[in-house]
Amino acid sequence: MGKAEKISVSLNGELLAELHAAVASGDYNSTSEVIREALREWRKNREREAAIDEVRRLVAEADASGYRPYSGVDALISRKKAEAASKA
Repeated sequence: MGKAEKISVSLNGELLAELHAAVASGDYNSTSEVIREALREWRKNREREAAIDEVRRLVAEADASGYRPYSGVDALISRKKAEAASKA
């Protein structure tokens, strides 16, 4: 981890109460620890969303390319025969 920088954050009463309750419960040692954990979770969520967006993009690309899921040899042969017949 790099050099730490102290920042100031303004929170509304509800968030502030939850922050202090998390420390008072013993789950966290300090309010800074709660904030760091929240930021780590935020970062993981953003990374997860980026991965989901990439999968969606790849699925759309596959759909646009005419990709068809493999449905067995018989279905493949039938489809190819139908395609050939329509071109004749």
